Amino acid sequence: MFPFPQALFFFERCPSNTEAQNITHVSEFQLVSFSEDPDLQPILIGLFLSMYLVTVLGNLLIILAVNSDSHLHTPMYFFLCNLSFTDVCFISTTVPKMIVDIQTHSRVISYEGCLTQMSIFAFFVCMDDMLLTVMAYDRFVAICHPLHYLVIMNPRLCGFLVLISVLVSLFDSQLHNLIVLQFTNFKDVEISNFFCDPSQLLNLACPDTFSNNILKYFLGVVYGLFPISGILFSYYKIVSSILRIPSSGGKYKAFSTCGSHLSVVCLFYATAFGVYLGSAVSHSPRKVVLASVMYTVVTPMLNPFIYSLRNKDIKSALRKLHSRTV
Repeated sequence: MFPFPQALFFFERCPSNTEAQNITHVSEFQLVSFSEDPDLQPILIGLFLSMYLVTVLGNLLIILAVNSDSHLHTPMYFFLCNLSFTDVCFISTTVPKMIVDIQTHSRVISYEGCLTQMSIFAFFVCMDDMLLTVMAYDRFVAICHPLHYLVIMNPRLCGFLVLISVLVSLFDSQLHNLIVLQFTNFKDVEISNFFCDPSQLLNLACPDTFSNNILKYFLGVVYGLFPISGILFSYYKIVSSILRIPSSGGKYKAFSTCGSHLSVVCLFYATAFGVYLGSAVSHSPRKVVLASVMYTVVTPMLNPFIYSLRNKDIKSALRKLHSRTV
């Protein structure tokens, strides 16, 4: 999510005096392998397959629990369902192919496959970003305007906010695609990650210059600036309202309604900025891969636990769902 004028800087071709390779016809890229040790590969497959299944099942359980309990048909849980669905799609963009690559000892991805994975990844990252911002606004309305909550957060507005999130994410992913398609020269075909990360493709497209690093920092700031500003403003208003509550019990109850969301926001942005800003200064592919695993695998896996462990409504809905199926 960055302004189009700034995106035009990406259209600059690599200069003819580039010291690195000048590869003009790229049909495939090479990804980073987790380990070349054959004894370690079955462990990695089992580990990532387990994490993937836990993530998918955890998020699907939240969706089923919310849809099966009429008491949870509220704006907050509507957005939570959309976030859970997005997390399932988000992790499915990278992990299944990674598992197959480990099993087949392959590090290759086609040019078309790389662009497809990159644009799908960008779409769901942006969706996560937008939905977390929308959920912060929902909590702001619930705590600061409780008497008008259902009037403000009506079904039409909720649907509109999700639609806007989808359209912005679609624009973001297609803009990423358009930018990368402008590149005709690559200095290398090895991507320093286990998937087609947009920031790593930028590294391959042009030499490592000062302006290139500035662009990556700029993207990191702009990508999170507006959503983070919305989230910070919402929580500033929320905290101000909570501090005005006289009883400690009332303060705890008010804060508990947004504690899970705040935890997910911190986890999401901490790992995201760790990957995209850290990759600009780190020259170790292994460090980039480990940070990316935290961002693309661990974060969506933990989200269902964060939202359900201290949420009595979700726990109750899951118990009802379990009693119906047993």
